[in-house]
Amino acid sequence: MRARPKTKPARSAPAGWGPIYAIVRRVPRGRVTTYGAIAALGGKPRGARQVGYALAALRGTRNDVPWQRVLGARPRGLAAVSILDPMGAAVQQKLLEDEGIAFDARGRVALERYGWPRELARAAR
Repeated sequence: MRARPKTKPARSAPAGWGPIYAIVRRVPRGRVTTYGAIAALGGKPRGARQVGYALAALRGTRNDVPWQRVLGARPRGLAAVSILDPMGAAVQQKLLEDEGIAFDARGRVALERYGWPRELARAAR
C-alpha cells in the first residue's frame, strides 16, 4: 500500500485570489516583498490583509506559490515574518535563509537589499 502524501492537493481559490498568487509567483528567489506591495501591484493598495488571507489559505496544500517570500512591513524599510505560530514562523525564516536572505538580530530583513520590486523597496525607506 502506498503512503499518503502529508499535504492535501491544492483546492480552488476564492475569486480574486488568482491574481495575488500570480504576482507572488513573480517574486524571484533571494528576494522578498510585503503584503502591501503585493496588494499595490494587484491594484488594491489597501488590500494587504486580503493578501495575507490568500497566502494563509495555501497552508497545508501543494502549490507553486512561493508564499515564504512575502513578509510584513516594518518601519524604516524593513520587513519581518508575520506568522504568529512559532513553528510556521521558523519554517518561513528557514526557507528564506536557504535562499540567501539575511535577517538581523531582531528577525528583520532590509528591503533595500532584498526587496522586490526594487522601486517599491526604495519607496519603503
